[in-house]
Amino acid sequence: MADQVRVYISIGSNVDRERYVTAALDALANWFGGLEISPVYESEAVGFKGSPFLNLVVGVKTGLPVGELSQRFKQLEADNGRRRDVPKFSARTLDLDILTYGDRVGIVDGVELPRGEILKNAFVLQPLADIAPEALHPVTGQSYRELWRAYRSDQKLWPVSFTWQGRQISVVAD
Repeated sequence: MADQVRVYISIGSNVDRERYVTAALDALANWFGGLEISPVYESEAVGFKGSPFLNLVVGVKTGLPVGELSQRFKQLEADNGRRRDVPKFSARTLDLDILTYGDRVGIVDGVELPRGEILKNAFVLQPLADIAPEALHPVTGQSYRELWRAYRSDQKLWPVSFTWQGRQISVVAD
């Protein structure tokens, strides 16, 4: 069996959000077993006017190569109604992206590693810093906690309560 690599995956949805985030978590748990799951955040749509997104980051260990992971995620998106015949910045049922694959850097099987969004978008960096605060960004060498503390943007996000398989993933006090 191939060596196991830690992979971080972002999940986002702004259409029937709870349904599709749950579908993604169910599929990932089925494929990989135990999941590290960040708190769930709500954020404004970036790049277009649309409904707010739910966003989170999941960590898994896998021996699957990057290309196979990417294909599985694209198929999961398609199975959950993701359309690719619409503008890049538009509403989506489900969006899964490989953020990191171990410490790999560069374009691997057509996938940018680490994903540039880590350093650009609060809805990626904060949940990544939540579940992997001491992990190092493979290019900057800084921890995700350090990157989040230094992050400056007007992007807004806020934690939301979310339950998956009877487990509170996020809890927001009233």
